[in-house]
Amino acid sequence: MNIGDAAKATGVSAKMIRHYETVGLFPQPHRTDAGYRQYGENEVHTLRFIRQARDLGFSLEQIKGLLALWQNRRRSSRQVKVLAQAHIAELEQKVRDLESMKATLEHLVHACHGDDRPDCPIIDSLSQGH
Repeated sequence: MNIGDAAKATGVSAKMIRHYETVGLFPQPHRTDAGYRQYGENEVHTLRFIRQARDLGFSLEQIKGLLALWQNRRRSSRQVKVLAQAHIAELEQKVRDLESMKATLEHLVHACHGDDRPDCPIIDSLSQGH
């Protein structure tokens, strides 16, 4: 199948497929004599794997590691679990960071009168640069 068909079959845009090829996450596919990319079931399966990992928030570097583990039939599940646990810790930190940002913004919004005057604690806070 061509790149458009592979994109439809996997939910990964053609642009992202090309990007994954460029960064070495996904191997360059076979090309026709006219230079068109050709994808088979193995490539589609790999793209679906990548999409699922991206949907869970794994970085491209982490996905490279997951792909290597997936393709290694001699891997231990421990290796996969350690990688997933590290990702959970990163997600937990992001949640804490987002909660902190939300609390700060809520405080600033509460302090803002929202009237016709120009003073605004939101703008003042942003202009202070810290």
